[in-house]
This record gives sequence, C-alpha cells and structure tokens, in this order.
Amino acid sequence: QLQFVESGGGLVQPGGSLRLSCAASGFTLDDYATGWFRQAPGKEREGVSCLSGSGSSTDYADSVKGRFTISRDNAKNTVYLQMNNLKAEDTATYYCAKHRGNICATPVDDYWGQGTQVTVSS
Repeated sequence: QLQFVESGGGLVQPGGSLRLSCAASGFTLDDYATGWFRQAPGKEREGVSCLSGSGSSTDYADSVKGRFTISRDNAKNTVYLQMNNLKAEDTATYYCAKHRGNICATPVDDYWGQGTQVTVSS
C-alpha cells in the first residue's frame, strides 16, 4: 500500500531555507519517478520538482529553478526537497507523489499524503 509521510515544513522568513522530507513506502523510489507538489490556499495543486526513477533526471518549475533541489536516499526510500532563498509565494502545503513510470513525463498517481505546511513570512 502506498504511503507518503511528508515532514520538515515550518515558518521561515523570506530568504531562509527549509529541507522537506518524504518517507515513501509501498514502492521503491528507483523504480518510479517521484515528485514534489504544492498547493496554496485558493489555488490548484502545482508541480514543483521531479526526480526520475534512475535518479539521472530532474525537473523543476520555473518559479523554483536555482533555489530548490530534489534528491533522495534510496536506503531510506526518502525523497528530499532543499528549498533555499524562500519567498512569500512559496507558501503552500507541500506533498510528494509517485509517478506511474520511471520518468517525470508519466502521469502522477492520484494518491497523496497529509502534506507539510511551509509558510514564508516576516
């Protein structure tokens, strides 16, 4: 059974950093692409970043390129999102999800964890 446990969110000032973690179970990270998504109040969920199953390919939304980095620890079956130079517009609930294939171009499984809240405010 798929399960995602996201953690690491919090309140941070603009320009600050956070590292989100997503502990996945029910599948192996190197078999599927895994992505981070976010949803702000009143807005649709959007893709933030993706890491291919092979680990050799990453995708980033234009709004986070150069500031966010996705990575993973296969031994822990955990995906991370390092977020630097955070901005107020990064405020959202962040989720991770599994793609249906091992590349980021494949659809995302409609299964979500509880998410972790990131608030960027002074």
